[in-house]
Amino acid sequence: MNTVLITGANRGIGLALARQYSARGDKVIAACRQSSDALEKTGAQVEAGVDVTDDAALAGLAQRLGDTRLDVLVLNAGIMTREAFGEIQTDGWEDMRRQFEVNAMGPLRVAQALSGHLAEDAKIGIITSRMGSMADNGSGGRYGYRASKAAVNAIGKSLAVDMESRGVAVFLLHPGFVATDMVGGKGEVSPEHAAAQLVERLDSLTLDQSGSFWHANGSELPW
Repeated sequence: MNTVLITGANRGIGLALARQYSARGDKVIAACRQSSDALEKTGAQVEAGVDVTDDAALAGLAQRLGDTRLDVLVLNAGIMTREAFGEIQTDGWEDMRRQFEVNAMGPLRVAQALSGHLAEDAKIGIITSRMGSMADNGSGGRYGYRASKAAVNAIGKSLAVDMESRGVAVFLLHPGFVATDMVGGKGEVSPEHAAAQLVERLDSLTLDQSGSFWHANGSELPW
């Protein structure tokens, strides 16, 4: 049995991951800003009030974990807004900054705050997006989301280098185009299907592959 901590676990992909890890017998710690009835029903240890942009909240989470050792840390919390070139006004710039805070700096903040709880052979999965890939961008737009995901890819690569001596592996994982609230329920795969593939990837990837960028379906993605 592994101990798995998931951020953004109250809905969407995070909730589906909490369900699947719990169903197979792992101990799940579900971190979120606000819990949900669906999350409470998973049987996970729910840690509400956790904002990935709030250092005090993360320090509190680390303290509450006590001597808990984490085998898997899934950094899933994220947001997306839509910015179109030529139409970005004051609110749009603020939305872009917020996406960097949550999508790029958030995973690094959580990893640093919980570093002391990571087992020697732990795995960190950063839920990113192929929209952060330079080579894959053929449609433009979504400036804040694309840039924040490109940034977290770079952060994840650096984290992999820094954690290698501890035996901790870090992977950048694209879940696919998932039908969640973030995209208005439109998508090609369900959260449950995406979560199953993400769990499979984290199970199969090894320290030798740390710092790499993967689609949940098992194909490696270009930076």
